[in-house]
Amino acid sequence: MVILNTRGSTAVRLGRALALLTLILLATVVVGLWAGVWRIDLTALRIDPVAQMVFFRLRLPRVMMAALVGSSLAVAGAALQALFRNPLADPFTLGVSGGGAVGASIAIALGWGARISGVPLVFVAAFCGAMGAVLLVRGLARSGAVVLPGALLLSGVVVNMVAAAAVLTIQYLTDSTRAVQILRWMIGSLDVVGFATIERMILFLVPAWLGLLAFAGDLHLLAMDEETAATLGVNVRRCETAVHSLCALIVGVTVAVGGAIGFVGLIVPHAVRLLFGEDLRIVLPGSFLLGAAFLVSADIVARTALGGTELPVGAVTALLGGPVFLWLLRRRQRYSAL
Repeated sequence: MVILNTRGSTAVRLGRALALLTLILLATVVVGLWAGVWRIDLTALRIDPVAQMVFFRLRLPRVMMAALVGSSLAVAGAALQALFRNPLADPFTLGVSGGGAVGASIAIALGWGARISGVPLVFVAAFCGAMGAVLLVRGLARSGAVVLPGALLLSGVVVNMVAAAAVLTIQYLTDSTRAVQILRWMIGSLDVVGFATIERMILFLVPAWLGLLAFAGDLHLLAMDEETAATLGVNVRRCETAVHSLCALIVGVTVAVGGAIGFVGLIVPHAVRLLFGEDLRIVLPGSFLLGAAFLVSADIVARTALGGTELPVGAVTALLGGPVFLWLLRRRQRYSAL
C-alpha cells in the first residue's frame, strides 16, 4: 500500500510539474516568435511575403532550435549530475564540448564550407570531434572492464582543458577572419535558416531523449547510493554505460550545431530540484521542458537587449550561469564543512 501511495504521489507531482513547465515553455515560445528587430503582426503575417519569410524561415526555426538545444543540454545535465552524484557536473564535463570545438575549429581554419547531404562540414567535423573526445575520455577512465565515474569526470575536465589549448593554437595560426568565426562558434549560436538542420537533429535526439528518460527510475536510485541501487535490482554498470553514451550523443549533436553553449545543463536541473524536489523521475522530464524555456528566453535577450545588435546566446547563458555556478560551489563547500 505504501509503494502504491508513493507511486501515486509521484505521478500527481509529475503531472503538476509538467503542466506548469509546459505553460512556461509555451509562453516563452510565443514571446520568442514575436520578439525581434523586425516587428511582425498577424495582419502582416497573412498578406506580407517578407513577413512570412522572416517568420517561417528565420524566427520559427530559430525558436525551435533554441528549444531543442536547451532541452537536450538540460536533460543531459540532470542525468549526469545523478550519474556522478555531483551537483556541479554538467554535459561539458564529458569532454564533448572540447572535442567538438577542436573539430569545428579545424574545419573552419581549413575553409571547409562544403556540405554532405545538406549538412555543413563544420557540423560533421564538430560531431566527429565530440565523439572522439568521448571515446578518449572513456578510455582514460577505464580500469579493466569497468569505467570509473570519478575518473570519467576528471578525464573529461582534462580533455576539455587540452582541447581549449588546441583551439587557441588554431586561432593563433589561422587568419583573423577565420579566427573570429571560430570564436563565434565557441561562444554559441542558434542561427538557422529553414528546418532541414532541425529535422536531421531530431532523427538523433528523439531516440536518445526517450532512452534517457527510460532510465529515470534507475538514476533516481543510483543518485542516492550505488549499493542501494544494486540491491534494488539496478544493473549499475549497464545504467552508467547507457546514460553516459546517450548523454554523449545528445550533447555531441547539440554542440555540433549550436556550438559550446554553457551552463544550461548545470543551472536548469538545480532550478527544477528547488521547485519540485529531488525525485529524478520528475527532475529529468522537468529539466527537459524548463531547459527549452530557459534557452528560448536567453535567445530573446540575445536578440533584443541591444536593439539592432545581436549578442551571442552563449554569452547570455554564461552571464546568467556564472554567478549561479559560483553560488552552487559556495553552497557545496559550506555543506561539506558541516
